[in-house]
Amino acid sequence: MPPRPHYDALAGLFDYPKSDYPARVRCALEAVASRCEPAARVLEAFAAALPGSGDAFGPTERDEIQELFTRSFDVQAITTLGVGYVMFGDDYKRGELLVNLGRELRAVGVDGGTELPDHLPNVLRLMARWPDEELVAEFADVVLHPALSRMIAEFDAPRIAERNRLYEKHYKTLIDSSAERCTLFREPLKAVLAVVRAEFALAEWRAPEVDNDFLRSVGRELDLEDEQGSLVQIGRTP
Repeated sequence: MPPRPHYDALAGLFDYPKSDYPARVRCALEAVASRCEPAARVLEAFAAALPGSGDAFGPTERDEIQELFTRSFDVQAITTLGVGYVMFGDDYKRGELLVNLGRELRAVGVDGGTELPDHLPNVLRLMARWPDEELVAEFADVVLHPALSRMIAEFDAPRIAERNRLYEKHYKTLIDSSAERCTLFREPLKAVLAVVRAEFALAEWRAPEVDNDFLRSVGRELDLEDEQGSLVQIGRTP
């Protein structure tokens, strides 16, 4: 068994949801119940807010939660599960982090599949197995704790409104998302943050005045896509 198995259970909350997702939530709740009461309370509320009942989704509930997960973390996303991107954007520091995390994942036998090494489930599975306690504590303090704090902040209503304006400017059409449920996946992030703070005795994180910002990073990418599209059109003009 890895030295911190509860991080394995927490990682499952951020794998793409399938019919067994309610069982994953229950597993994570059981894993943290005796370790971090605040995290357990958050996951209890999260479980109660999921559609359907029992340990498995029916097709309708599965489709609903998959769409919400995609809207939260992938297409016209509220945030990203790329820990390094949240921290550094496309700066070279993210490249260094990807190389280092990839090496550490291989060393502990974690197969990240098609995802990058800084994908949150990969990072949490690494946390479960990392043998170097000093390195784990440093990573939690310097990278994971602030990254989770930034991800959660992106679910605040003013940030969502600003992001929707940005997406509407570039895509013209917004993917419909219930205002009541659009913040649902903030809750498992809050649970992981509570565990990390409790285990490593970390105070609330505050962003520095000069800071990488997810919205600015996305905005730059969308502007670049628009510019490239314009150049293609110009190149096709007779």
